[in-house]
Amino acid sequence: MKSALIRLHVAVFLWGFTGVLGRAISLNEGWLVWWRMCITAVTLWVLFALQGKIHRISFKDFLKIASIGFTLAIHWLLFYGSIKYSNVSIALTCLATSGLLSALIEPIFFKKRINFFEVLLGLFALAGIGIIYFSNLHFSIGIYIGLLSALFTVVVSILNKKIVKGYMPQTITLYQLTGGFLGLSLLMPLYEWLFPSAVHMPQHTDWLWLIILSWCCTILTFFLYIRALQKISAFTMNLTLTLEPVYGVILAFILYHENEVLSKYFYIGFLLILSAVVLQMITLMRKREA
Repeated sequence: MKSALIRLHVAVFLWGFTGVLGRAISLNEGWLVWWRMCITAVTLWVLFALQGKIHRISFKDFLKIASIGFTLAIHWLLFYGSIKYSNVSIALTCLATSGLLSALIEPIFFKKRINFFEVLLGLFALAGIGIIYFSNLHFSIGIYIGLLSALFTVVVSILNKKIVKGYMPQTITLYQLTGGFLGLSLLMPLYEWLFPSAVHMPQHTDWLWLIILSWCCTILTFFLYIRALQKISAFTMNLTLTLEPVYGVILAFILYHENEVLSKYFYIGFLLILSAVVLQMITLMRKREA
């Protein structure tokens, strides 16, 4: 159990590190995500081929899984776009609302009754976002994009729940990232036309940050996450995941001194959102014990 918790915390810390790396990479959000998915997909194909873990699926199944991967690519585009238009702390704070958005949206997809206490918590988190927004209006575009990013990660989570029982985790990961890369490759000419970039190739240290982002923050975290999930409860998993924005914000404060450009009200809004997420997790735990 102890080793599983350590693996999980390492994975969550590395996920929190993705925002910091996103700011360090000089590419715009479109090419950043394209290169991340390219390196990750190619590495997984080589790795799984050497391990004999590539499982063939039908073209119809590939399209179904790949479409979720493309949705994931859009989430990453929005997440790194939020960082580029604001900063790491703002983007991660917006992403912290995804658990509450999930609690509100999932009942619609799975035809369950909406929990009004979770709606109340959602309003609590919305108040936190409102405080951050009105006290940091110069980051308003980044906040809009960050909230869209949170919405897309909820959609990815919901779609994954619908297919997770039918395939091996490695199969889902491989074809999702491959599909996301192919879908994003088709989108990039339009994206480049709308948001032209002078730089398309990683520059100097960008290669190092992209490899760390792909190998450590994507592939390694997947293996750590799967290993940890085999030993610990879903509640412990979800509660620990709430630490991702905390780790990321702390890293952004240490490495980029983002605390110097954020108003004091940011901390109030951030604590409101985090409190709402923790209360939601406690509520879920009580339901399981009942």
